[in-house]
Amino acid sequence: MGFRCGIVGLPNAGKSTVFNALTAAGAEVASYPFSTVEPHVGVVPVPDERLRVLADLIKPKRVTPTTLQFVDIAGLVKGASRGEGLGNQFLAHIRDVDAVAHVVRCFEDQEVPHPYGSIDPRRDAEVVNLELVLADLEVLERRLQKVDKLARTGDKAARREVELLRDLKGWLEEGRRARDFLRGREGELPRDLPLITAKPFFYVANLSEGSEGHLQELRKLAEEEGVPVVPLAGKVEAELQELEPSEREEFRRELGLEDSGLRRLVEAGYGVLELITFFTTVNLDLRAWTVKRGTKAPQAAGKIHSDMERGFIRAEVISFEDFVRAGSEQAAREKGLIRSEGRDYEVRDGDIIHFRFNV
Repeated sequence: MGFRCGIVGLPNAGKSTVFNALTAAGAEVASYPFSTVEPHVGVVPVPDERLRVLADLIKPKRVTPTTLQFVDIAGLVKGASRGEGLGNQFLAHIRDVDAVAHVVRCFEDQEVPHPYGSIDPRRDAEVVNLELVLADLEVLERRLQKVDKLARTGDKAARREVELLRDLKGWLEEGRRARDFLRGREGELPRDLPLITAKPFFYVANLSEGSEGHLQELRKLAEEEGVPVVPLAGKVEAELQELEPSEREEFRRELGLEDSGLRRLVEAGYGVLELITFFTTVNLDLRAWTVKRGTKAPQAAGKIHSDMERGFIRAEVISFEDFVRAGSEQAAREKGLIRSEGRDYEVRDGDIIHFRFNV
């Protein structure tokens, strides 16, 4: 799988409640700060209606969806980048994730105290965002000191990196994200410089009844930043996960919830990471796989097994739509819908692929 989404936010924003609803993993949920000390990790299947459609046609023995991994860390407070609330320890947990889901409290609940005494989504989001920027600035300054010494010896690559890092330092000092600095620029940050604000992110608005005003406030901020917002009634979704699937849908209809907020959350994570899904059908085993958009066929084969990438010969490919229209693999072959693709082929979302390779 390999793709991880970190969950951040202020204490008592409902991060662990959202995590429990996502994973049904039973992370501790408590109304006091830092109830989450060690990160909780859960693997969540990515909802994909195409799997059901293919299963109806193929009648496989087993169906395996693709997944995302969610990492829930403790709440961040003002000063976290300087160690407040054990902040540095918690920030370290999300440097290795691929994307960040920022849970913002939009619900009113007298029994769950707010660290700042009132509900203010914009303020709360900006507090956490600034702490992430300050944490990155500290990491960047240490890197700059190290590379600057190397640049003084005449190393050309180090000189180029120093120039980039100095420009980025000025950007971060203005409270702006590394992600926006890097957009449209050639090249990337060094792989061993794990800046949190360089990662794609989205907001999760944790709602309760009557939260519309708070939700709109968060949406305005998200629109300014050009990122998605996923509205989610975390407490309700967590309670629904405790029911049987049939009961769950019935209660969802009674509550007037047309769609699962969890589905939207997982899809948002999938979207900001620019992931696509391809399918394999081997020995009546239907399986979905996750790769980055633009992945070439040999590397997609390597997601299944490294030997398949090394021994890659070709990929036999048919689109999901063509397969459904044909009704079966045999019919698709008879109609010439299965094509042979080589090493330069970029896998497309919904491709059904059979890889040919040498052992």
